[in-house]
Amino acid sequence: MSIYDHFRKDEHPFVDQVIEWKSIVIEQYRPKLTDFLDPRQQAIVSSIFGENDDVKYSFWGGHEKTERKRVLVYPSYYSPNEEDYEMKLFHVEYPHKFITIEHRQILGALMNIGVIREKFGDILSNGTSYQIVVAKEVADFVEWNLTAVGKAKITLTEIEQSEMIEPKAEYQFSQVTVSSLRLDVVIAEAYRQSRSKVKPMIEGSLIKVNWKTVEDPSYQLQEHDVLSVRGKGRCFISSCEGQTKKGKWRLTIGFPK
Repeated sequence: MSIYDHFRKDEHPFVDQVIEWKSIVIEQYRPKLTDFLDPRQQAIVSSIFGENDDVKYSFWGGHEKTERKRVLVYPSYYSPNEEDYEMKLFHVEYPHKFITIEHRQILGALMNIGVIREKFGDILSNGTSYQIVVAKEVADFVEWNLTAVGKAKITLTEIEQSEMIEPKAEYQFSQVTVSSLRLDVVIAEAYRQSRSKVKPMIEGSLIKVNWKTVEDPSYQLQEHDVLSVRGKGRCFISSCEGQTKKGKWRLTIGFPK
């Protein structure tokens, strides 16, 4: 069985990338730092590397509870530290007494200045204050060019990682049984919707899987996939416990509290 048989076809390019990172470390005997990865990509990395004696890997996004993390792949002799992950933390200063900004607006503003999603990590908030985790290689560009979010003028101030707002990683879990791992079937069960309502939502580009719009109702989901439904929030497949005797799939779904 090929390693690719364990992953979806659209994930094969990323699988190739992970294999290349491993080769770099083995052949050049040096650490390799990646961009920020989403939870599904992190799961793929863990699956491919496993318990390898020659090549090690570790994740870091500024805090153990961050969602998006960079991975450092390194030889067994190497002992990584936080500086190896090459990231900066910015505090977003804006007139919060007079104007409100939102997570999605900061995300959009970063994309609008030309920063690809892989170059910044979590956008953190405690209700009024916001912080952004950014890859060191684009930090200066972001600091100079991100001057507005929505209608608010902003200033970025670099702060220490020790000042990071603790990410919210609390979830409530529920067990569901589904007839298949199709996107429309899982979404319908997770969000208590009929499949007849879910299908046009998918085809209308209202649903994302791992931050990418998916318009195929039959798209097959896997463990650790993050699902987002516009107007209804996010959830993720925490675990897949296999099939029942009747052929149905048992899933544990996590929703942010």
